[in-house]
Amino acid sequence: MTTTDDASGSTAAHPRFAAALGELGLGDLAGRARRFPEATRTATEAAAAIGCELSQICKSLVFAADGVPVLVLMDGASRVDLDRVREELGAAKVTRAKADVVRETTGYAIGGVPPFGHRTRTRVLADRSLLAHATVWAAAGTPYAVFPMEPGELVAAAGATLVDVRERFE
Repeated sequence: MTTTDDASGSTAAHPRFAAALGELGLGDLAGRARRFPEATRTATEAAAAIGCELSQICKSLVFAADGVPVLVLMDGASRVDLDRVREELGAAKVTRAKADVVRETTGYAIGGVPPFGHRTRTRVLADRSLLAHATVWAAAGTPYAVFPMEPGELVAAAGATLVDVRERFE
């Protein structure tokens, strides 16, 4: 596990994401990003690499609500309930966004989408389950890098609305 990409001391975070952190006054987070030799593109891979609970991973998932991209931040141990997202947004239909829409909207590939610092401004929903931990880990713009952040600060930086959109099993 390293916090830099090379001997020059560059950050493990994607350069565009590191710049976005700086613009938000969160530049110190770029220095805390960790790069792994194996991919961390899934919540399970990221939790195993970091050595944390699966629920401490913040997944950044892009959906299309009536064709309009929306970002949902969800803990790694839970699944998004599309009906709850649809109700929250007042949309007729919510589907998973295709890979090209994810890249076009965020500027990042699936598996490396950070919770903020995207190419375009989108509506962001954050599931309350993220607040259960003192620290969560999110993608830092590549499928090989993650960064830690206090969940309340992450939700604020993302401009997210706190919601309950995870699947419930009763």
